[in-house]
Amino acid sequence: MKMKKITFLTAIIITAFFFSSCTKDLNVEPIDPNVNTLNNVFKDQAAYKKALAKLYASYAISGQTGGGGGSADIQGIDENFGNYVRQYWGLQELSTDEAIIAWDDATIKNFHWQTWAPNDVFITALYSRIFYTISISNEFIRNADAKMGSVSGTFLSDLKAFKAEARFIRALSYWHAIDMFGNVPFITEADLPGAFFPKRITRTELFTYIESELKAMEADLVPAKQNEYARADRGAAWFLLAKLYLNAKVYIGTDKYTEALTYLNQVIGAGYALDSSYEKVFSADNHTSPEIIFPIAFDGQNTQQYGGMTFILHASNGGGMPLNGIDGGWGGIRTIKDFVSKFNITESNFASTTQYKGADKRGLFFFDKSSWKWDIDNVGTFTEGIGVTKFKNVTGAGGTAPNAHATFVSTDFPMFRLADAYLMYAEAVLRGGSGGNITTALGYVNALRQRAYGNTTGNIAQAALTLDFILDERGRELYWEGHRRTDLVRFGQFTNGTYLWQWKGNVKNGAQTASYRNLYPIPVNDLNANPNLQQNIGY
Repeated sequence: MKMKKITFLTAIIITAFFFSSCTKDLNVEPIDPNVNTLNNVFKDQAAYKKALAKLYASYAISGQTGGGGGSADIQGIDENFGNYVRQYWGLQELSTDEAIIAWDDATIKNFHWQTWAPNDVFITALYSRIFYTISISNEFIRNADAKMGSVSGTFLSDLKAFKAEARFIRALSYWHAIDMFGNVPFITEADLPGAFFPKRITRTELFTYIESELKAMEADLVPAKQNEYARADRGAAWFLLAKLYLNAKVYIGTDKYTEALTYLNQVIGAGYALDSSYEKVFSADNHTSPEIIFPIAFDGQNTQQYGGMTFILHASNGGGMPLNGIDGGWGGIRTIKDFVSKFNITESNFASTTQYKGADKRGLFFFDKSSWKWDIDNVGTFTEGIGVTKFKNVTGAGGTAPNAHATFVSTDFPMFRLADAYLMYAEAVLRGGSGGNITTALGYVNALRQRAYGNTTGNIAQAALTLDFILDERGRELYWEGHRRTDLVRFGQFTNGTYLWQWKGNVKNGAQTASYRNLYPIPVNDLNANPNLQQNIGY
């Protein structure tokens, strides 16, 4: 990500204001002029931009000092474990066929087994991160509103855009909440800091709120592709609306595929382009990719923490795998045979190589036949399973990462990208949405497959374009990007017995799990603290 776009380092101290503001009724001013308070944090246009950077940074880093520890944003978990992207990735990927972890940290293995409980520390960490980001976004919006009447010119226009971006960040985190937790506590800028119990909002009500917010902020956001890199623009808002609508049947029991196509058409028509190289999208210079619509930005020098992309790259390395720009592997996460079979890859393909590439070049896997085991008998042994080499901390050409560091990585997390929009379009058409057509859908899918195969040999005919195909193709194109749990739930394949994978249900060959696990539980500590909340059914 290269931090010329929006500076995190000068912004992370803003949190000192965000949470000290709860004591503003004391009317005290610290003697130390370096302490940030309401009177000197939001003092000028540049200060608002730095505060906005803290909102974006809440996804990438989880403390105030960097380097792996000190002044954590949330309590009750190691700061590096408590990172937003790290926990979001874990809950979205480890619970599926795409990833399994060898470690014994607390309850971490329970995710692939689908045996988690309401007191799970990792569920609590993500839940807390979500509402931390929502809370600081609310505080920013409050202060932006208070400033609007006293500024003019470029400051006023910038402030409106900054506020719209803060609303987008809040909507994004509320989307994570509705998708993973369902009925949750609800706070906005209207809820002033103080002692109160946040009200509970139902999934249907929250859907309506997110939808209305994204539509209301659109005019104040910078046009698509016109903002600084890693900042939200109208394209990001359209994409999030499309995500909301594509999953509406799950969230509110009513399909919104036509509405999804409305916004997918706007995203696709905004001028984004597929990168000519699939691997470049997941390399350390992916900030130059024309495909990424909204990333979470990381930088080896300026976002230093053992979470986020540093976690994904290091935890997925070990057992003789190529380092690809990192200083060593942690031997934690890999994938399973059920998933790599979607690429028509078997153990025999690695008879004479450790990095086989089939016809579909998106299958970026590692397996050493001399020291690894294809079948997983012991979940705790990293070299049982198949290594994943999708993300790299080198450039697409294999060069040194920008702002390279021996440990911390510069590869950005591509939360929204054009390839996903193509597959969402095809799915919405197949599910009966109006505003798209099957010919265009087939063209989008085959464009992805032509990049994957390097020619047209992987193209499919219209008859092969089915929902089952789309689910598998989403896996092949988007694996390890934080989509899989949401996709499997939407396709009815997450908990049921139709699709089993190794160690699902804590059974080696896989077993059906209870349908209530399509949602995570409300953490027990928040449930006990707030009488307005109700536990999700089944927990």
